Amino acid sequence: MKIHKSREMSSFLFLVALMLLVGIVNHDFLKPAFLVNCFNDSVVFTFLAAGSCFVLLTGEIDVSVGAVLGLSSAVGATILRDGGSVVTATLAAIGVGVVVGFINGVGVAIFNIPSLIFTLGTNGVARGLIYVYTKGHWVENLPGDFTRFASKPLIGGLTIVYAGAILIVAGTHLILQKTRRGRYFVAVGDNSAGANLVGIPVTLTKVVSYLLCAIFASIAGMIYASRVGFITPIAGGGYEMKAIAACVLGGVSLTGGVGSIFGAGIGAVIMSSISRILVFLGFSSDYDNTITGVILLTIVVVNTVLQNRQIITNRRNILLKRTTGKNGGES
Repeated sequence: MKIHKSREMSSFLFLVALMLLVGIVNHDFLKPAFLVNCFNDSVVFTFLAAGSCFVLLTGEIDVSVGAVLGLSSAVGATILRDGGSVVTATLAAIGVGVVVGFINGVGVAIFNIPSLIFTLGTNGVARGLIYVYTKGHWVENLPGDFTRFASKPLIGGLTIVYAGAILIVAGTHLILQKTRRGRYFVAVGDNSAGANLVGIPVTLTKVVSYLLCAIFASIAGMIYASRVGFITPIAGGGYEMKAIAACVLGGVSLTGGVGSIFGAGIGAVIMSSISRILVFLGFSSDYDNTITGVILLTIVVVNTVLQNRQIITNRRNILLKRTTGKNGGES
């Protein structure tokens, strides 16, 4: 629990320091309206990161969330364009997520196919289905009430959808931290063999994690459709990297067993703010993906070095204790 809190606090302090630093360079950035927009703009990545967090906690990975977002939003947007209700469109979009999530879960958890390889394949299939479903055309002319919904302010400029995202992230965070079944995800990622020995359903937990990941991506897809107002065949392209980077920035370990959805939510704000920050610093937003990649690589390398150092330290302490009866930290 202390590790979780320290990682979350580090992520939060990094977010605050980043905003202050940009504000020093360009004072306009610290205006309340611009700061609020940073949070409102992060709503899609917040859902993607929250969903990805379930999978990462179990020690697996899902690189298909961007394609799931695109396919779900295309299906939902088409229904809305053709006169269907928002409820029907949303349920259809979530249905897409359930199918893809179940396939990912079965492939990884039951057939033991490496998660990176399997979800990469799923990503390709889903991306191809978007082109087939839309015939390569944009899905446009969505109802005005739907396209205006995502930008409706609630309190202090925060939109309704971001306020809803906060509630969902907070509720899910509490479930994962405070309930027995919620802690299964961390237990599986920390030690799947040990979790299996104590009666935790490892396979089922992984399948559920992929289901939840895809469902969150589908919800993000509907919010994306509302914010943008149209869907292209490449919608959600590259979002999987940003979702994973947001989780890692928020303190979620790529090896599983460490992190929280709350931290992932903080990371989502950081990732979604990069484009806006670049503009305020006078750079082109074309550097967005490059910076995202650099951040992800840097954090992964640092985490790996620290983990390897911790492993070596633990082994040394165990060896010293066995040979001398003293801990490594004792003189």
